[in-house]
Amino acid sequence: MKTLKLALLGFGNVGQALGKLLLEKEAELQEIYGITFRVAGIATGSHGAAINPQGIELASALAKAQAGESLDALSVQKVQDSEDFIRRCPADVLFETTPVNYQTGEPAISYIRAGLEKGMHVATANKGPVVHAYQSLSALAQAQGRKFFFESAVMDGAPIFSLFRDALPAANVRAFRGILNSTTNLLLTRMEEGESLDDAIGYAQSVGIAESDPSGDVDGWDAAIKVAALVTVVMGVPLLPSEVNRTGIRGVGVDAVTKASAENKRWKLVCEAQRDGDSVRAKVSPQLVGADSPLYNVMGTSSILQVESDVLGKLSLLEEDPSPATTAYGLLADFLNAVRS
Repeated sequence: MKTLKLALLGFGNVGQALGKLLLEKEAELQEIYGITFRVAGIATGSHGAAINPQGIELASALAKAQAGESLDALSVQKVQDSEDFIRRCPADVLFETTPVNYQTGEPAISYIRAGLEKGMHVATANKGPVVHAYQSLSALAQAQGRKFFFESAVMDGAPIFSLFRDALPAANVRAFRGILNSTTNLLLTRMEEGESLDDAIGYAQSVGIAESDPSGDVDGWDAAIKVAALVTVVMGVPLLPSEVNRTGIRGVGVDAVTKASAENKRWKLVCEAQRDGDSVRAKVSPQLVGADSPLYNVMGTSSILQVESDVLGKLSLLEEDPSPATTAYGLLADFLNAVRS
């Protein structure tokens, strides 16, 4: 029986969902995979941090987080900041779920690098490090004999990266097209029901789908960084979000949505990339799609990716109504794939 020590850097919605999933799957991990675990450390952005090599009671940590209480009381040593947490925490696996930085990927890149250098496997839900440091972090992981996985960076827990890494060897991606930002898809769905963009944003914020500053979604930045991540990893061509031809949905009004509905069409924020010789042309833009398109019936917070390769033609992955729990599953899958390999 293998006992692994885990470190959770970030304990917001996704980190807490991961904690709950670990508890739910604890018996299954032991019985089927021969893995037991101890949570050696948890660090939050604003509610303290805890390190205990003997193990932190995960249920107690979840209760404190949900009550808005500090985790410091669960720690056997003082932690100064996130990098100090990584240095001090005696973990085998680091789960990194800190906020994304579209422009540089920092400080998450530094956190992941520190974890790998200390000999940890790293599973992240963060798109920034994938886009801005995929090659260097992957090389470091290989040199350390560890894994750097990031299934939850695009489409939550849907197996996109692992699909092409493991299940489809020698499949060369020529193009992809889809809906990758669930927030804008929800906004456009609400606008079809007659709401203005501002009212739709207000609703999305009230249910925790949109941030207090929704510009990352509405202006297409989140979609662009997801496109860049897919192109970089799945197509093997390094691409930055700034290199994606990007247009958000601010220019799509209720009148345009209503007119499209009357014509049996829908506005969608479409993400696409096409191989062009040794380079890739990538784009994010609002587009009209008809009822014959696989994107037409993807509503609310659901998302879809249609991939064209040299061996399978077009392959579509559809994810319906994702949540922090599905993102947490992607992290759990990365954990299992890392330690089993």
